[in-house]
Amino acid sequence: MKNYLIPEWEKQEFIQLVFPHKNTDWECCLKDAVNTFSEIAYAIAQYEKVLICYEDENTISHLKHKNFIFRKIQNNDTWARDFGAISVKKENSIKLLDFKFNGWGLKFPANLDNQISRTLFHIDKSYNFVLEGGSIDTNGKTLLTTSKCLLEPNRNYPLTKEEIDDFLKKELFVDEIIWLNHGFLEGDDTDSHIDTLARFVNENTIVYCKCNNKNDIHYKELAKMEEELKKTGFDLIPLPLPKPKIWENHRLPATYANFLIINDAVLLPVYDDSKDRYVYDLFCEIFPNRNIIPINANTLIKQHGSIHCVTKEYYSDCLI
Repeated sequence: MKNYLIPEWEKQEFIQLVFPHKNTDWECCLKDAVNTFSEIAYAIAQYEKVLICYEDENTISHLKHKNFIFRKIQNNDTWARDFGAISVKKENSIKLLDFKFNGWGLKFPANLDNQISRTLFHIDKSYNFVLEGGSIDTNGKTLLTTSKCLLEPNRNYPLTKEEIDDFLKKELFVDEIIWLNHGFLEGDDTDSHIDTLARFVNENTIVYCKCNNKNDIHYKELAKMEEELKKTGFDLIPLPLPKPKIWENHRLPATYANFLIINDAVLLPVYDDSKDRYVYDLFCEIFPNRNIIPINANTLIKQHGSIHCVTKEYYSDCLI
């Protein structure tokens, strides 16, 4: 493929993290959040470099590793997946595309986050089009996304589905876009990001959330999503839902689909759940040539995200 959207499993240069501080939504559990982000950073550093963005030196002063790169920069929050730049291979070189981030459809402040990529990286092209990294997934040729997110009115209205489809095919060099019209997780405020629901694990295979409890609020929607996926022609592997996680009287969007593929390893979110071991063993089968590293994500889901949401991969030495 001459021009293509780079799938996560290709050789990476570094992973970006943006560390929590008291002015983020993590104030409620800042110590636990910093500990979880630190665990993620050290796990990644065993395999590749980690770009650690921070606002408060006190949250990162304990971090010491030869693979850590530090950049001080102002930020609204820590969801690097969604405001990070997107990498494409174009004419045998890697280019970074910077899309607009507007706080998941104007739900949260994003003015500082929206500036991070163009401040830190050599950007090839910037767009006024709203696109979050967690809203898309790819095998390099096919894009997987959800209608609930990309067609949400506060993102790119009045563009139609057909116009968005054509735009993304052209700019991201994909041949096909699979739009899932069903599937959600209670507690998710991204309007059904695909990286919480269904993900490519190789060129031919998609893993996806499946609910087996007919009394669960997710059962019907995830069953409809499964039927949509069965029509795609890809091999499918179901992932169970963890048991409901409740915090401050509301259910949190716990999902095993929010894993991160890095060089020679996969970071897998776990939840102190009876299904954790089954999913770990399953991922060992799915990724026989990568080490599977479980990361407890119970703190991350308190702010409605998990491992993939707080990380962003880059494939070249693109730092300014």
